[in-house]
Amino acid sequence: MEANLEKIINMKITRTVENLKKNCMQATYVPGKKEALALLKTMLVPGEKIAVGGSVTLVETGALDLIRNGEYSFIDRYDKNAEKEEIRRRLVEGLSADTFVTSANAITESGLIYNVDGTGNRAAAFVFGPSRVIVLAGYNKIVTDLAEAVARVKNISAPANAVRLDRDTFCAKNGHCIKNCVDSRDFMCLTPGCCENTICSTAVITGKQCNKDRITVIIIGESLGY
Repeated sequence: MEANLEKIINMKITRTVENLKKNCMQATYVPGKKEALALLKTMLVPGEKIAVGGSVTLVETGALDLIRNGEYSFIDRYDKNAEKEEIRRRLVEGLSADTFVTSANAITESGLIYNVDGTGNRAAAFVFGPSRVIVLAGYNKIVTDLAEAVARVKNISAPANAVRLDRDTFCAKNGHCIKNCVDSRDFMCLTPGCCENTICSTAVITGKQCNKDRITVIIIGESLGY
């Protein structure tokens, strides 16, 4: 990375980590995927029940393989042999996991985490249920504020995930959300009724925590996921 750009990015990362800590979350920075995976491994306890949120970042870092092949009780939401109702049961079971490992759609420099979900299991796990939540996020997920977080979902996260999931949405066909579907006063991803096949059903803003250090955020010095 060019030196001047790297300096600016490092400033953003430092501010974000500091403010996540002020919001009673654990937060740390690692330079790359290898270091993130090594750190995650030290945090996971053999035998504990682990669930994951849908995440490209977990695949790219090797975290999903680590959890699936490790000495853990993994609630596998990706099991291709499981029926639809069984997958739903596992998503529900994941809310009682010891540890929930996931990524995020956006993290503001002020220390807020912004997520938009279709099914809602990831959003629900952030709010309540699992004893611990561990977030792996590339530095590309860092945004200035919530307005930029919303824009990131509409123009990057949702379109890319809709394509990945083969969903028949406006954003999958056009690469961005419906322009007249945006209400800048509302941090829900969509205004009522504007997207027939939406994957953006629930938005959650995670701020200062009552349960200190329940959430751990690992910022990775690489561009990862959507």
